[in-house]
Amino acid sequence: MVSPAASLPRFAVVGNPGNRRVSLFADAVRAAGLSGPRLVPWADVLREGGADFDADEIVRVDSPGEDPEVDRLLRGVSDPTRVEGSARWYAGLTAALRSLRGGVRLDDPDELAVLFDKRRCHAVLDAAGVPVPFSPTSGLEGAAVRGWDDVRTLMREHRMPRLFVKPAHGSSASGVLAVEAGGGGRIRATTSVELAADGRLYNSLKVRRYERERDIAAVVDALAPEGLHLERWVPKASLQGRAADLRVVVVAGRATHAVVRTSRTPLTNLHLGGSRGDLEAAREAVEASGCRWVDVLEVCERAAACFPRTLCVGVDLLPAVGWRRAFVGEVNAFGDLLPRLTGLPGSGAEGRDTYAAQVAAALLIHTRPAPPVQNRNSACPSPT
Repeated sequence: MVSPAASLPRFAVVGNPGNRRVSLFADAVRAAGLSGPRLVPWADVLREGGADFDADEIVRVDSPGEDPEVDRLLRGVSDPTRVEGSARWYAGLTAALRSLRGGVRLDDPDELAVLFDKRRCHAVLDAAGVPVPFSPTSGLEGAAVRGWDDVRTLMREHRMPRLFVKPAHGSSASGVLAVEAGGGGRIRATTSVELAADGRLYNSLKVRRYERERDIAAVVDALAPEGLHLERWVPKASLQGRAADLRVVVVAGRATHAVVRTSRTPLTNLHLGGSRGDLEAAREAVEASGCRWVDVLEVCERAAACFPRTLCVGVDLLPAVGWRRAFVGEVNAFGDLLPRLTGLPGSGAEGRDTYAAQVAAALLIHTRPAPPVQNRNSACPSPT
């Protein structure tokens, strides 16, 4: 006779012990009346060549970040503040994802491989009609960037005096440069990269500006072997005098949580000095422009729909000046770390944080068929 406890759903999570992401997810599982998830440490997966899961275990893969040993195993550098190593990190992560055997996955290794390559992700979104900034490096057929000279050429050929230069496999704005070219040969790059005297690159919590082209070239030339993605700079809408964008979490096809990020620099990441803005003020700005807030969320849901086998993604949405248009900047596999933020009205996640929303969705999906996601018709013109 099977005991009631044995018939309850069981979760497992691949993550780093003690990490706040793992702890928050475990709290959500226990709050649902279940036993805490079985933790499979990333370090064990990487050292042992994979991990096995029971057929009925619901498996969440969490971020391998914020652990020096795991970072060393993936990137091959001993200093976690170093920028270099993202290509090796990508190769190690995608191989590790495919070494996870069994279980019921809340994500898909092939989709995660696309999400962690900005060039491939951009191409998938563009092909699906999701509004994205123009990029000459999009997709497998995109232009190769071997160094600063190639960036300069692409800026000229595509009339992009302002653009973002991004490591193809980077995250959390690591290695990102916001580049602006002006008359008389003037050029400036805003970035969190610290260029050391020996040419090494370090992540910094201080956003700085480089105005000597040789310094900008040195940073780009050092990053180019890792793979680079270029995007036209979309002038962002402002909120209370600061540039604004949104991180929207989409769970099981529905936009459930959103936060406004504002900054006085082009980089709005909260760890780089960005601040949480007033979401209601952003909604009012959208509607004052003649658009509907529901259409803003629908753009994010369309982006997430490109990855149907991944339960949750975080979409970085870039509202253009005037709030009438919005572009998807990135889609993040681990974009759900928004502590204490509860669900949007009408999302079905009211009163739940991002982790509780995912647990509820996973239980629904694996106990009965999930209801179809309703498409919403956009009232705003599509970007060109």
